[in-house]
Amino acid sequence: MKLTTRHFTTFLSAMALASVLGCASSPTQEGTGEYVDDSVITSKVKSAIFGEPSLKSIEISVETFKGVVQLSGFVSSAENESKAVELARSVKGVKSVKDDLRLKPSPTQEKAGEYVDDSVITSKVKAAIFGEPSLKSIEISVETFKGVVQLSGFVRSAENISKAVELARSVKGVKSVKDDMRLKQ
Repeated sequence: MKLTTRHFTTFLSAMALASVLGCASSPTQEGTGEYVDDSVITSKVKSAIFGEPSLKSIEISVETFKGVVQLSGFVSSAENESKAVELARSVKGVKSVKDDLRLKPSPTQEKAGEYVDDSVITSKVKAAIFGEPSLKSIEISVETFKGVVQLSGFVRSAENISKAVELARSVKGVKSVKDDMRLKQ
């Protein structure tokens, strides 16, 4: 009986140690707790931006890695850009904010055809990135305005960045690609 209890205790201790080590973080990968914290921060930043009437939250992407928030997308004014950054910084748990927002002309200057074309380009770029096995599990945000594609998010390697940019450039209708992806550190 003692032998069985000792083996069982050893087994449980080993399982507990393995589960703790499996949840640990590395420089390029979040631990389980950090991932949950980052998800909460992302949700809070999105809520703050959505709650601001002057900001179109659908045009602002929010990514978080180890407390560092990246804002990307297109805004209509420098004031809106500043407001979005200010709101992100005000969220508890945010260590810093990477501002990769781009200014765009007012909505009245955008033609309906351009908007449709931009949404088609965005869909095609997302499909190309998702179809690439080395990028499939990576979260890369894609925004398009007048044929200019913005890629943002946190990726594992410079090779991931190069491949995503190459795929985006290969999509018909893309005029240029703004690379705002950052390496996970």
